[in-house]
Amino acid sequence: MRRLAIAVVLVAALLGAAVAAQGEMYRKGNLRVTFDGRLLPRALPRDHLAPATVHLDGKVGTFDGTRPPQLREMSVAMNRAGRIFTAGLPTCTAAQLQQTSSDAALDLCGGALVGHGRFAAKVDFSEAPLIPAQGKVLVFNSRAGGKPAMLLHLFGSTPVRAAFVLPFRISRNSEGEFGTVFSTKIPVLASDLGYVTDIELTIGRTYNYAGKRRSFLSASCAAPAGFPGTIYKLAKTTFSFADGTRLTSRLTRDCTVR
Repeated sequence: MRRLAIAVVLVAALLGAAVAAQGEMYRKGNLRVTFDGRLLPRALPRDHLAPATVHLDGKVGTFDGTRPPQLREMSVAMNRAGRIFTAGLPTCTAAQLQQTSSDAALDLCGGALVGHGRFAAKVDFSEAPLIPAQGKVLVFNSRAGGKPAMLLHLFGSTPVRAAFVLPFRISRNSEGEFGTVFSTKIPVLASDLGYVTDIELTIGRTYNYAGKRRSFLSASCAAPAGFPGTIYKLAKTTFSFADGTRLTSRLTRDCTVR
């Protein structure tokens, strides 16, 4: 049961993938969410896409130190200037990754790897001290219903070895500032087992396809003609918690034209 609890609580860790220990802080009542993110490189072309990487960093907690409510859903909408490209990139399925270590997951699906990171969480058993959990996060390219998707593989070796796979849908908004949207839902089972304390995630990779160098994530710096750079809205993130709390945050960043 303890191994199952550790595995399930890892789901909660991924929902902190866009909240940060150092960054903009958002609160509602006793709940505190800190959110940060960076798109690298900062210098990008004005009129065409170039390979890019997004780094997300985060923390969820409370002001009085009590256990925060469990995250149920999360979506991250990225600026329209960023695009996802998956043609020719290998894919991986959840079935391939279930109950595998990080090393085994890489052996099976290394060609589909598009990101990596780490997590820290706490498992809250009744009448027992909080148990810290930590480990690696691997992000793999996948498909769901014939559309692009990602699989987040979480593997923790402390305090026990346990793995979990969490699917993220990738969709595209036809209008508005934010184009590509990553979204997921949390299993109800995780609500009574634990909560995330820290998460760090980096997404992006390049690969060869049809004789050209491609990038899973690409972006441009859409500054007006004659301007050396611009300020833009990098991401809009929505967090939905088990107690009905809903927090929406926006990150504004800047870029320069190269």
